[in-house]
Amino acid sequence: MSDFDFMDTITGAFKTDGDYDMSKIVGAGAGAAQLFGLFGDGGSSSQPSGYQGGIPTYTATRMQVPNTYDPERRPGSGGQRYFTDVDYGGGDPTAQAAGLEALNRSNAAAQTRTNAPMTGVYAAREAAKQAAAKQAAAQQAAAQQAAAQQTATQQPFQVGIGALASGGIIGLKEGKYLDGATDGMADEKPAVIDGEEPALLSDGEFVIPADVVSHLGNGNSDAGAKVLEGMMARVRKERTGSTKQGREINPEEFLPV
Repeated sequence: MSDFDFMDTITGAFKTDGDYDMSKIVGAGAGAAQLFGLFGDGGSSSQPSGYQGGIPTYTATRMQVPNTYDPERRPGSGGQRYFTDVDYGGGDPTAQAAGLEALNRSNAAAQTRTNAPMTGVYAAREAAKQAAAKQAAAQQAAAQQAAAQQTATQQPFQVGIGALASGGIIGLKEGKYLDGATDGMADEKPAVIDGEEPALLSDGEFVIPADVVSHLGNGNSDAGAKVLEGMMARVRKERTGSTKQGREINPEEFLPV
């Protein structure tokens, strides 16, 4: 086909009965103009097509699986995971890493450098670890028990810091008169008599040493105690008319208003 014939074919599409048809020419021009966006789409605004949103932002997180290297494991043996899956939501992969570590240890395909199963190595290590922990716990318990027994032997009656600060008496082996401003029947002073017997004393009381009590009984402390009890009864009888100790009162109830 010659160039003339090609042009004649194109122009023939715009002819009717041998003459050019202006309506076809105008219609073709309008279609071309709309195709190339010269005159819009007949009055309506042109709308963009396709994805109009922005590019999403993701935070990828991945974690190395702990304890993937083992000097006894043959490199390349079995299927071992070295990293967690990539999480594009920014989550914490710690739990998955721990799970993968457990799977690596339970992998029956893992072998030692001598082609033995690594599962046996892991089991032996875990058993040794538990045995060592059990032994350490037993040793710690024994040490604590020994320390408690030593403390109980040295000081069987423990008093608080506050009690000591307010005048508590640690030992009364030599005997002592308790002078102070507390009530004579308050029993507010903690003490340890002869390093063994706990006691709560009051100001105004006198502690008699154990050896003196024994001397009063000619070597028998029980007999010496009875001598002292008799002495107290006679003094109270002479002083108050009764061998019993007077009842405790609240002095503030008898003070003038």
